[in-house]
Amino acid sequence: MKKLLFFAIVALYALSAHSQDKPVYTFTDIVNLDRTGTKDQCRTGTCWSYATGSFIESELMRMGKGEHDLSEMYNVRMTYPKKAEMYLRYQGKTQFSAGSLSHDVINTIANYGVMPEAVYSGLKNGETEHNHGEMDAVLEAMMKALTEQRTVSESWLMAVNGVLDAYLGDVPESFEYQGKKTNAIALRDELGLDADDYVSFSSFTHHPFNEKFVLEVPDNFSNGMYYNVPMNDLLSMTEAALKSGYTVAWDADVSEKGFSFRNGVAVLMKDDVKREEMFTKVHEEVAVTQASRQAAFDMHTTTDDHLMHIIGMAKDQNGNSYFIIKNSWGNENPYGGLQYVSYNYFLMKTVGILLHRDAVSKAIYKNLKD
Repeated sequence: MKKLLFFAIVALYALSAHSQDKPVYTFTDIVNLDRTGTKDQCRTGTCWSYATGSFIESELMRMGKGEHDLSEMYNVRMTYPKKAEMYLRYQGKTQFSAGSLSHDVINTIANYGVMPEAVYSGLKNGETEHNHGEMDAVLEAMMKALTEQRTVSESWLMAVNGVLDAYLGDVPESFEYQGKKTNAIALRDELGLDADDYVSFSSFTHHPFNEKFVLEVPDNFSNGMYYNVPMNDLLSMTEAALKSGYTVAWDADVSEKGFSFRNGVAVLMKDDVKREEMFTKVHEEVAVTQASRQAAFDMHTTTDDHLMHIIGMAKDQNGNSYFIIKNSWGNENPYGGLQYVSYNYFLMKTVGILLHRDAVSKAIYKNLKD
């Protein structure tokens, strides 16, 4: 993801969005699945944990496990040392930052389990909002200095863990949850979460379709694998998942002028639409092809910016189709923190999705090669 802090992102969208007393778009929800409440990632680069954590919370609701508020910062705490290790192994010739991807939450579940928000909030000393600016800067400076050493001692990981504990808090080995003592691994197992149930998909022509590939974005430090499918399959599998009761974690580019959290919509506007007219009416969108999608990725006009959670489908007053997303930027927009993303925007700007393997049709699976 582009390493913009939350306040900088909000400022950008506030400038690009025309404030409306009444939303211009009128939406009719077709599918609107169970989800937990909207959260605010505040001044952190942790959208990946918020989006995928929300996805897992919806999974638990779908599975009949009830509503759970899981800790986003537990994923952050357990993932940062892995990023530090990879940065050292590549001798500093790769990215080290707050960003990660959905599969890194799944990796945390597989290796370290899950922890409730009430047990591990990542807030200390009376803090009520997350601000990771100082922590991220300290960690980045530390890792840069380590890569400049001729040799590295065995103490470097203790130093990284010390910084994380200082800012986020010590990770408890066990805790009380819903009236009994447990731990992160035991809670994962009790909730029935299996990391092997979740798969990632993308759509780019610089790799063969129906095969796995390592997605080439800076935040993919763990070299996560994605199945590569045609873009229309990516769209249809997302539709089919939602219709079957499965939500979807979504990685996308949100830097387009038509992406407006303030107005609660994301549409693929044409270049000639004036800023002051963007959200005064429903505009005709840009058509998307596999070639134009690929060109945008190759030219870096589609980049790995932000992760969100797709929880439904809708149509606007003209019959155009949208996905409903749950964002992690609070609830100060017309839809309480939700946004309506047009299919054209999804087709052009999706970097990748993650979903339960049972949500993928047999017709798509039969073409995939492991």
